[in-house]
Amino acid sequence: MTVDPFVKPEDETAQDAIAAIGEELDLFDDWMDRYQYIIELGRKLPPFPQQWTDDAHRVPGCQSQVWLEAHKDENGLLYFAGASDAAIVSGLVALLLRVYSGRTPEEILATDPSFLSDLGLVQALSTNRGNGVEAMARAIRTRATHEQDAD
Repeated sequence: MTVDPFVKPEDETAQDAIAAIGEELDLFDDWMDRYQYIIELGRKLPPFPQQWTDDAHRVPGCQSQVWLEAHKDENGLLYFAGASDAAIVSGLVALLLRVYSGRTPEEILATDPSFLSDLGLVQALSTNRGNGVEAMARAIRTRATHEQDAD
């Protein structure tokens, strides 16, 4: 039996997901505990198919290797699968997919990735990791733009 690699939304909207992530991060007193939490989120990502860990799925601009795949269902919702070779980055992939996966291209494009800064995530990361997270968000939004244009 194969496991569906695409992340299903836990929250009703992207904004609800951002609010929930903010509340979860607020439970921790310091960034070491938050990092541990983010790493745990990455460990819970659905298994990413090995055949997708290639250059065609690789997100450029990330210090670590990051792979992303998207699938649009019959209802016009865009689902994402993602993985990284670094534990903290896998967690950041999980956070992004929690916000963006299972949404319409319009909702994805209406959800500015500035929430990453608003939650303090980008500032808490090294410059290269921060750039990588922004590259992942760009890749997701680029895919949503292509899907919207295809309609």
